[in-house]
Amino acid sequence: MGTVDAQGWLNYMAPSVASSLYRNGTVLTRRDGNGNDAGTTGVDFRRHKQIIMNARTLSENERPSLARNGFELIIHPIKSKTLDFLNHESVVQDYYHECAKLVQQVTGAKHVFPFDHNIRSAGGKAESKRIEGGQEVQTPVHIVHGDYTLRSSRERLERLSRHPSGNDTFASLLGEKETLIPPGLAARALDGQFRFAIINVWRNISEQPVGSNALALCDARSVKPNELVVFEIHYQDRIGENYFAKYSDKHRWYFFPRMTRDEALLIKQWDSAGALATSDGERSDSTADQPCTFSFHSAFEDAVPVNDAPHRWSAEVRCLAVYA
Repeated sequence: MGTVDAQGWLNYMAPSVASSLYRNGTVLTRRDGNGNDAGTTGVDFRRHKQIIMNARTLSENERPSLARNGFELIIHPIKSKTLDFLNHESVVQDYYHECAKLVQQVTGAKHVFPFDHNIRSAGGKAESKRIEGGQEVQTPVHIVHGDYTLRSSRERLERLSRHPSGNDTFASLLGEKETLIPPGLAARALDGQFRFAIINVWRNISEQPVGSNALALCDARSVKPNELVVFEIHYQDRIGENYFAKYSDKHRWYFFPRMTRDEALLIKQWDSAGALATSDGERSDSTADQPCTFSFHSAFEDAVPVNDAPHRWSAEVRCLAVYA
């Protein structure tokens, strides 16, 4: 990919799909016990060729930040010498705390709770590789999306204040009667007394720089509420939600070419203090006096593919931050 901007293919929802901010049962998927898709309804994508700007070439003043744009690249070598990303408990026990410290350092949040993670690789998925003690390796997601919505962000916080279920990856960190987030702290955040945010720590876990299926990130300030579509995810025990996006030529996309294992990309998935969140989706994230709410993101297919580029292997850890 070099040091220049890329042309990449991104999958957006079709213009005919109705925009939505809240769950309505029209665009959804069902997941089986392994977390794999088991049928979809109302999903209709259109491919768009998009200029994806090289964020590494920006000046220091233009460099994307978590607060303003919804994503930020940090030099952050892994400290654990025993970490094995293909072992579930190794990630939970050896890496979660590193992610928590990083998010706390960058955001200033008082409490940070890592609660979930995925390992992604197209090659690993094709070979049906499975994380030892965990789920299958997942494929990179080639869909423009945000991980949480006006509803699901609050539901996730509330669920994390309950005793973990069998599907919760963080369960081994807790005692038998513990919860990840103290119920009182969660209740005050849900009541609006404390700001909360969900932030992903995304990292290349290969010794080789990312050469295919790179991650594109959309400047949150370029997204309008009427471009959002709720995508429901029906698990066996609950319903989750993402936001998909409808295309706009105003969207500004960026990527960091050839990301290495010593870099961590922070991606904001939700911020209760964001303009979209505090207005219930009535206005965009273009205000200067508030943090952004979230960043759309997607793996992208390079319009000029690199021959023999190695498969991307990446890890993402979801963290819930409370600014108590």
